[in-house]
Amino acid sequence: MQTIMHPAFREKLAVLEALLERSRTLRAETRAKIGAPRYQVFGHGQAWDVVDLTTDAVQGFAFSYRAAMVFASAMEAGAATKCLTQ
Repeated sequence: MQTIMHPAFREKLAVLEALLERSRTLRAETRAKIGAPRYQVFGHGQAWDVVDLTTDAVQGFAFSYRAAMVFASAMEAGAATKCLTQ
C-alpha cells in the first residue's frame, strides 16, 4: 500500500531540504573562515565520542573526558598538519 503525499506537503519538504543544505554549506564556510575546531567531544552514555564536525562522523571514543580531549587535540593537530602540507 503506497501513501500519496499532498502536493503542498511535498513542496514544503523540498523547501526545507534546500534550507538545510544552505545551512550546512554556510556552517562549513564559517568554520573554515574563523578556524573553528574540526573535532568536538560529545558525551555518549558512559563514553565520550570524538566527532569530526565536517562529516559528523565519530572518529573515536574514550571512557574519560580528559582522554577524549587529548584524542581530539591530537586529531586537530593532525588535521592542521595535513592542511599545511597540501
